Amino acid sequence: MMRIAVIGTGTLGPSIAQVFSQCEKVEKVFLCKGRDSSESDGKEKIKTAFDKLTGKEKITRKEANHCLSKIYTGNKELAADADLLIEAVSEDAEIKKSLFKQLDQICRSDCIFATNTSSLPIQTIGEGLSRPLIGMHFFNPAPVMKLVEVIATERTPHDMVDFVMEIARDIGKTPVEVREAPGFIVNRILIPMINEAISIYAEGVASAEDIDTAMKLGANHPMGPLALGDLIGLDVVLAILGVMLKETGDNRYLPQPMLKKMVREKKLGRKTGVGFYKY
Repeated sequence: MMRIAVIGTGTLGPSIAQVFSQCEKVEKVFLCKGRDSSESDGKEKIKTAFDKLTGKEKITRKEANHCLSKIYTGNKELAADADLLIEAVSEDAEIKKSLFKQLDQICRSDCIFATNTSSLPIQTIGEGLSRPLIGMHFFNPAPVMKLVEVIATERTPHDMVDFVMEIARDIGKTPVEVREAPGFIVNRILIPMINEAISIYAEGVASAEDIDTAMKLGANHPMGPLALGDLIGLDVVLAILGVMLKETGDNRYLPQPMLKKMVREKKLGRKTGVGFYKY
């Protein structure tokens, strides 16, 4: 039976913790604040998610309560006894590096360290650690999305990659193995598409609704690119473009001016109630 630590109680951390709590091979899930000053411990978000599942009769109340009983919340010191630790804090390399250095002193030497970064260089995040770092990139919302990108650097042992791939399968996900590169697989394809959709909208070529309808019906996408940008968070889209531009120097990753303007105005999508659509 495994003990899992998830660091970060913002958008993805609680949903990743929920996924692990539903796995029979997981004994305990430690959901830890990335910053001790964080107001939320994340558990209320998980309770709400389980309430929705029981309301739709996807799981029973007994099953939900069993999963919730596995989840322990607190500060990062709670991760001391974890077998696998997944960091899911802000998409900022310096914040992640600082956090991992602290965790390197807190956690057991045999604890596997994974980062949920969506685009940042993993080798850079793991500089100076006593152990290798691997990418375990979940997609939002983690309980629904089946894919996990497992990203290996030159320092990542093959058995560590195999182990994390197997864990991903245990929690019902489909893992794909990726060698470290800017944007990995999904974001390298997806984020420039969202950026181009913003360009089409900014030029007045079509409305947001028609752009999204065209991609849903013309490319068989389940969600249009502008609605997807709102779901991801336009600040996250901008940050990923910035990383890819910096890493590659390729101008095709230049963020559209409208995207930068919307982020400045806090029109970030679902998280703020307004983006290309109102929520």
